[in-house]
This record gives sequence, C-alpha cells and structure tokens, in this order.
Amino acid sequence: MVDSNQTRLHTNLEDPEEGQGSGAHMISTARVPADKPVRIAFSLDNAADDTPPEDAIPLAFPELEQQLQPLPPCHDSVESMRVYKQHCQIAEEYREVRKEIALLEERKKELIAKLDQAEKEKLDAAQLAREFEALTEENRTLKLAQSQCVEQLEKLRIQYQKRQGSS
Repeated sequence: MVDSNQTRLHTNLEDPEEGQGSGAHMISTARVPADKPVRIAFSLDNAADDTPPEDAIPLAFPELEQQLQPLPPCHDSVESMRVYKQHCQIAEEYREVRKEIALLEERKKELIAKLDQAEKEKLDAAQLAREFEALTEENRTLKLAQSQCVEQLEKLRIQYQKRQGSS
C-alpha cells in the first residue's frame, strides 16, 4: 500500500520518448519522503509555453459566443469524438433557433408596424366619419336656412308688390 503523501504524480498526454504523436498517457509515480510537499502537474501537450492561447483556436461556429463553442475533441477518444459531434449538432441547432428567433422578431416588428398603421387608419376613418357627420348636419342646417330665406324673400316680394299696387 502506498501512502498518498509519499507519491508524486506527473501526467503527460504524449511522451516524447515513446514516439511523437503516439497520444499515449503516461502516469509515473515515485516515492518521496513524507515530510516533503507533494506537487501534481498536468500537461496537455509537450509544446513550449509559446503556444497560442485557447482564444486562437479557430472557431467551429464563429457567430457563437466563446463559451458556447464546441471544444476540440481528443482524436484518440471515441467518447470525446462522440461528445464533440453531439456538441456540434447542438451548436448548429442553437444557431438555427437563434436565426429563427431573429426572423420572428423581424416579423413581429413588421406586424406591429402594420397594426400601428391600421390603428392610425382606423382613427383617421373615425375622424373622417365624424367630419362627415358634422358636414352633413351643417349641410342640412344650411338647406333649412336657405329654404327659410327663400320663403322670407317671397313674402317680402308679395308685400312689395302690394305696396306698389296700392299706391
């Protein structure tokens, strides 16, 4: 049985001594005295520190936010490849849903504009109907006043003719 304080763990995805590109995982253990601190180091590759940051990885879906991007798979792992493909499918579905949402939002704006226009036209039609009613009433009143004036003029003519005939 190995005491956990006496174990040092070092992990590399590739061991340069085992051949380049082998992808083999190497876990080595070595006994260290119990009074010394234990340090565990993990390395994803043997490249130097001059490797570009994760942000430099070409994006599979450039329109997606960084945190939604599918992470590159470990090509030696069937499970990793399956998860990557599934993530790509989900990202594609997400992109399609966002595209559909954008189209629906645009359609919503168009429908709101049409509704606003229809309401404006309805208000304009109501205003025109009120104006028509007012003008119709004014027309009726003016026709009545005209007929009264015609009657009064006729009476005045008759009176004038009576005066002319009696003089």
